[in-house]
Amino acid sequence: KFINPPNDYASVIAFDIRPTPITDFTNDPARLRQTIDLLLRNNPAFRESNLFDALKFSLVGGKGDSVVLDKSKERTAEYGGMIDVKAPRRAIILVASGIDTFSKINYGEVRKVIQNSGVPIYIISTGKLFLKMYDHQLPATDGIDGSPGRMTFLQADNAMKTFAKESGGAHFPVTFPGEVPTVIQSINNLMRSQYSIAYDANEKREAGKKYILDVKVDIDGDGVYEEKGYVIQHRPFYTTPKAEKGS
Repeated sequence: KFINPPNDYASVIAFDIRPTPITDFTNDPARLRQTIDLLLRNNPAFRESNLFDALKFSLVGGKGDSVVLDKSKERTAEYGGMIDVKAPRRAIILVASGIDTFSKINYGEVRKVIQNSGVPIYIISTGKLFLKMYDHQLPATDGIDGSPGRMTFLQADNAMKTFAKESGGAHFPVTFPGEVPTVIQSINNLMRSQYSIAYDANEKREAGKKYILDVKVDIDGDGVYEEKGYVIQHRPFYTTPKAEKGS
């Protein structure tokens, strides 16, 4: 759906107690199908979820498991993140419930990574799908064995909304499996109409300060902004880099 060779590429990363690249960037439909088949055949080895660490790994890179389909003799490898990818359009498609149980970084830290990355995240949120099937069996709060309750699912859904909004992406909560094809098509359309805009501020900006970004559209070039009929999804603010120590 998303990959149209020769210019489109995708990488797939799975995660439980750590992020694991299944395939590095490829535009080969056969390899991508092999990746999806592998994910469908296998259940996670652990019940834990390090969603926040996986997002950071996807965005800024780091040390992780070797690519599964490469069958490398090395157990680990170093990776760059999406912020290092030089392409007209970049995006992450995240499929998850939003629940995190095992990350080294916390919610506030992963938000900062997302806010500063400049990479939109399109999220297919599966929490409501799970609740639709098992809501009657779940307690209001987490069980003593660590199993999530209804409140945890609601909090996770709110976190996913925040990640999507602050990245300039979009959040798609799925309640029924039949919704997935339409959601995928919507994400594909959003990615195909993505624009990159940059500016160089004349005045000096204070390091480490958050500035609100406001994007408006003037279709006719008449100086009047189109306030109705258009929805502009963009990162809502930008934080200037802090000065390096010793500089």
